[in-house]
Amino acid sequence: MSRVWAGFSGTWRALLGDLGVLVLLFGGGLVYSFFYPLPYRQEIVQQAPIVVVDQDRSALSRQITRYVRAHPAVQLLEVTPDVARAHELLWRNEAAGALVLPAGLNSAALSGSKAEVALVGHGAYLMLNKAALTGLTEAVATVSAGIEIKRLSASTPSDRAAREQRQPLQLNAVPLFNVREGYGAYLVPGVAVLIVQQTLLMAVAMLMGGWREAGGRPMAHDLGSFAGVWLAWTSAAALHCAYWFGFVLWFQDYPRGGNLTGLLAFTLLFSATLASLALLIGSAFRTRERSVQLMIGLAMPILFVAGLSWPSQALPPLLQGLRWLLPSTAGIQGFVALNQLGASWSEIAPEVLSLSALLPVFTGLAAWRWRATATAET
Repeated sequence: MSRVWAGFSGTWRALLGDLGVLVLLFGGGLVYSFFYPLPYRQEIVQQAPIVVVDQDRSALSRQITRYVRAHPAVQLLEVTPDVARAHELLWRNEAAGALVLPAGLNSAALSGSKAEVALVGHGAYLMLNKAALTGLTEAVATVSAGIEIKRLSASTPSDRAAREQRQPLQLNAVPLFNVREGYGAYLVPGVAVLIVQQTLLMAVAMLMGGWREAGGRPMAHDLGSFAGVWLAWTSAAALHCAYWFGFVLWFQDYPRGGNLTGLLAFTLLFSATLASLALLIGSAFRTRERSVQLMIGLAMPILFVAGLSWPSQALPPLLQGLRWLLPSTAGIQGFVALNQLGASWSEIAPEVLSLSALLPVFTGLAAWRWRATATAET
């Protein structure tokens, strides 16, 4: 037990005494926690710039334009009769969408025939394109519903009966988890797991690389010392997770606290697995800086295969299997399910089983490398 404590306390002393590792592990997380969510602070896109091409110049086209101007999702830049002008604004990236009201629109609506309008989206920016097209669609649909209700009012005893006849089934859409349907609430909790993983991997590799450069470790080379080092890095990873999922999500007002007990247990499992992988990878580096170069380059591919920014079903079969060798794959899915969706332990069984299988493998290999590199150092 004294060896375990010596490894644990020696690792924490080395960590706190190494400014580079300390800044990378805790300073990096601190900076990321405030600045990474900043671009997504508004959660949803509003005031997407659009242009209206009014070739009808009628009461109906002006009414549609007023509804477009009043919609919070879009910002009307210009009303023009010239399609080429709208084309120019889209091409110059000044407008995200355009609504074309063709000549004869009012006449077609008054005669009861089918009247059509055209929506054009820029498409270069996913969220901006969605906001522009959604705002224009809702504005046109509102005006269209008003016309239909007026027609039905002629054959029904009241406006209420006309509205009920037009829409006999009322739709009430309620988002269950991401209640504001924001992009930040979707992305940041998942990326937080990746930040915890990458900063810990780099910090461990930097410290162990520094030990190799200095000629040896500041603790014994037996398995008791290894257990202490492993516990020290497990506690560092758990503190990192607690900071992100206990403070940052609260501070940024993201959905949280769905299954607190399950979250605590999953944090320990994830931290222990991550610490084992970090010790295994760290044993391969002979210099401090090499690990940072490698881990930064791998961050985006790891995020890509995690199933957060790209559907995992669309990955090649080989990557679908290999991605489960990374703790972040199960970690992202598990943390988001427990913290935001309130999932039970059984509902994240694949993620728990994945980490439970990786933990003994990584720990055994890391312990073997701990002893093997000690022999080389001596």
